[in-house]
Amino acid sequence: MTTRLVSRASTARIGAVSMLALLLAGCGIRATEVPTNFGPAPSRVRCSLAEPDGSAQAARGLPVQVFLLCGSSLVTVDRTVRVPDGAADSERRMLVAQGLLDQLAARPSPAEKEAGYSTDVRGGITVGGPRPGDPEDTLRLSSAPDSLTSYALAQIVCTFADSAAAEGDGSVVLGGPGAGPPRRWECTDEVRARPGSKEPPSKDVAGE
Repeated sequence: MTTRLVSRASTARIGAVSMLALLLAGCGIRATEVPTNFGPAPSRVRCSLAEPDGSAQAARGLPVQVFLLCGSSLVTVDRTVRVPDGAADSERRMLVAQGLLDQLAARPSPAEKEAGYSTDVRGGITVGGPRPGDPEDTLRLSSAPDSLTSYALAQIVCTFADSAAAEGDGSVVLGGPGAGPPRRWECTDEVRARPGSKEPPSKDVAGE
């Protein structure tokens, strides 16, 4: 008698589990054989500031945009650089380029950090003008472009190419501190979307 009751209870339990699985499948919910701990939903990287960053607006200067990292792509943020009134065009260009580098190397503001922004550009990089034989729009970095991480190079190339430091054609001529010739680097959609795996394409500028 006891064995028959246990058997009937087991059969009823199996039937109930099977019915529950069918109901879950009908609702589009996958049944699971192990307990699930429903914790708080993970926060999503917004890659967008809810409102203009007050720290960037508070600084007076020339409005610019720099490319920071967010998730796996490059995203522009508003910044400012200081350029004295009356500066000659060549001096102004160098001041803008150095200001952009400094902004790229600066730690993201609290609002930017909360939104998921970061930078791979290290501090201390300086920029100078062309050497004899270089194209007149060349920017010479104190660190060779090839020595930078793919993220940092993409940030610098895309920031310069989209600024008054370049010719506005989506590219920038960069060289390093050595005697090596500069190259023209291009900021493409692929670079902006995958800066870690897609290095900015470059080409020789000899004969330009």
